[in-house]
Amino acid sequence: MAEPTPDSEDTRRQLERAAAGDPAAFDELFARHRDFLRLVVQLRMDARVRARVDPSDVVQEAQLDAFRRLRDFLDRRPMPFRLWLRNTARERLLKVQRRHLEAGRRDAGREVPLPEHSSLLLAGRLLAGGSTPSQRLDRGETARRVRDAVAALPEADREVLLMRNFEGLSNQEVAYLLGLDPATASKRHGRALLRLRQALLDGGLAEPPP
Repeated sequence: MAEPTPDSEDTRRQLERAAAGDPAAFDELFARHRDFLRLVVQLRMDARVRARVDPSDVVQEAQLDAFRRLRDFLDRRPMPFRLWLRNTARERLLKVQRRHLEAGRRDAGREVPLPEHSSLLLAGRLLAGGSTPSQRLDRGETARRVRDAVAALPEADREVLLMRNFEGLSNQEVAYLLGLDPATASKRHGRALLRLRQALLDGGLAEPPP
């Protein structure tokens, strides 16, 4: 299995301060990752829940979860602190969504609230060499089509795209979180990109090069 980059020396010092009873040290560490965690939550929040719950509220609850479980984390050190916080935020999101949604109920479709800027960058990368989206569509429509195409992908493809292209995780980190070796994680990401590109072409977002 892949081994992600370990915590920095500064992070380890802050964790030791927190373990010694300094809550400000933990708050400072958490603040460094707050925007990242909010993105992790926002990317996966069900549209029905988003109408009632702000992602920042979920992150705030995740902060409390992480603080309560910090001693267990320090005793076991199962993964780097940033990835542990990410998993904690995802677990909290699942609990929040279970509170707000009927058990077993599923959407007919899935909405993925991708950031517009990242969506446009991804579209430009995948469709380079063909007729570019910006030649025919405005930014909002291009981003919407990317969101729809990502939402229609199989779950495994969608998840690896979110992790690599929107969360900004490295291939090593993705491999570790998914329990894969790095080569397999890289191949999965490449396959997902190819499927997304084809979906964009099939949806008329751009024309393939001649």
